[in-house]
Amino acid sequence: MEKQGNIKKGIFYILISALGFSLMNFFVVKAGDLPTFQKALFRNGGAMIVSLFLFVKSGDTPDTKPSDLGILLMRAILGSIGLFSNFYALDHLLLSDASILNKLAPFFTLILSAVFLKEKTNWKQFLLVALAFIGMLFVVRPEMHFSESMVASVVGVIGGFGAGAAYTCVRALGKRGMPSSEIVFGFSLISTLIVIPFVIKDHAPMSLPQVVYLLMASIGATVGQFGITLAYKEAPSKEISIFDYFTVVFSALWGLLFLGQIPYWTSIIGYGVIFMSAYLMFLYNKKH
Repeated sequence: MEKQGNIKKGIFYILISALGFSLMNFFVVKAGDLPTFQKALFRNGGAMIVSLFLFVKSGDTPDTKPSDLGILLMRAILGSIGLFSNFYALDHLLLSDASILNKLAPFFTLILSAVFLKEKTNWKQFLLVALAFIGMLFVVRPEMHFSESMVASVVGVIGGFGAGAAYTCVRALGKRGMPSSEIVFGFSLISTLIVIPFVIKDHAPMSLPQVVYLLMASIGATVGQFGITLAYKEAPSKEISIFDYFTVVFSALWGLLFLGQIPYWTSIIGYGVIFMSAYLMFLYNKKH
């Protein structure tokens, strides 16, 4: 009964996380025509403050080995690429399309973990990865001619790859014994430092509503981070990870209700294919 209760708590927290990240995506779009890096600064700055508080509260002390610094830096750079690409895609695609492309990250993580961390995988898992990428093609709708939406879709896929590569680095650092609070703070700090020069070079004046929207996006990201941290403390990934895809469901709902966005029929097919491959991967991991 206790285990079942923990799983229910885990599902609850990961749904809260999905809601938080979907609201982050929504408010990033609502902030309007602002440079991508300027939007990212709000998100990263808020995360840095929260992660610093959690790092101090955890009582962990910085104990980064020199050999780990390169991986931590790579995690920060790849995570930043993933974040910037996701924000760019949010500015140029439907909210639900950008969200589902970012959710390709776990599939990229599986591939990269197999290649670089030598984690065991088999043909069934790679078949499900291939299925997810077929679904991605329905969302991206590759065309023979150049278009802005095509570029944004490719950037969205790059965002999913960056996030998946960053998660692979997190797995590597976890295996080396680095505390999670140190990993999160290291990413937030480095990512904020990366974005500052770009904001200084290219920034735009903001209205009060835009500032409020970006602050709300930062709060949504914080809720999402808290939720996913609590979720995986309560229950293992194999029991609850599929519920993280509710970010796409919530994002599609906000897009429909508040932005008047109706996904293309090909996108809906793509969502279904990616959801199906994620669900089958969830069942496989739970069984094995």
